[in-house]
Amino acid sequence: MYPPQLVAPMKAELVDAGFQDLSTEAAVDNFMQNMKGTALVVINSVCGCAAGAARPGVRASLERSEVKPDQLATVFAGADLEATAKMREYCLPYPPSSPAVALFKDGELIHFVERHHIEGRSAEMIAQHLQMAFEEYCATEA
Repeated sequence: MYPPQLVAPMKAELVDAGFQDLSTEAAVDNFMQNMKGTALVVINSVCGCAAGAARPGVRASLERSEVKPDQLATVFAGADLEATAKMREYCLPYPPSSPAVALFKDGELIHFVERHHIEGRSAEMIAQHLQMAFEEYCATEA
């Protein structure tokens, strides 16, 4: 398990962008069971692809997109073990992956970006991918 002082700045990158930090299993269950509309959940990590592509790409997608998820949340793999394990249950049938980005609608997983879709891609590519997902899944119907 990573020490809290190591992951604090990595958590802050998303929390400062409006993400709710779900650090316990109960917090994850509460968030998922009370979800209304769409929610973007980032399974955060200390790895280089999280720092170089996932977190900056997620933040850029939210800054640029006119259509956004209703709620934002994050768990941190390697730090909040129980919370991450619980969130991964909600992401089944996908295998454990970190970093990863999940988009839910009314508690149902509708889009998932696994680590192998993040590694080797730029933050810009991640941002564009997520913006397209937001437009497809988060747009409210008139």
